[in-house]
Amino acid sequence: MPAADTWLHWQGDDLLLTLKVQPRASRDEIVGPYGEALKIRITAPPLDGRANEHLIGFMAREFGVSRHAITLVSGDQGRHKRLRIHAPTRLPSAITRP
Repeated sequence: MPAADTWLHWQGDDLLLTLKVQPRASRDEIVGPYGEALKIRITAPPLDGRANEHLIGFMAREFGVSRHAITLVSGDQGRHKRLRIHAPTRLPSAITRP
C-alpha cells in the first residue's frame, strides 16, 4: 500500500495517524486514504469539542483500545488531525502493520 506512508506511521507500539475528519456525517466510518490523510466520517457536530470526543470514542472501538490509549496530538480546532493510538489490539481493513 504505497500511499499509507503519508498518513500512517508506527513508533514502536504506537500508531500515529493523520486524519481528515468529516463531522455531521450520516454514520461513523473509516472511509479510507484521502490524499495524505485517512478520511473519517463521524456523526457528531463540531461544537464544544463534541466531535473530538466522539472521534476518540469511535477510534477506540475500531482499534480495540480504551479512550485513554488515544491522544489527540494536533488539530483540536480543525478537520485535519493527528492521533496517537497506543498498542492497538486490532486494525481496521484500511490499515496494515508492516
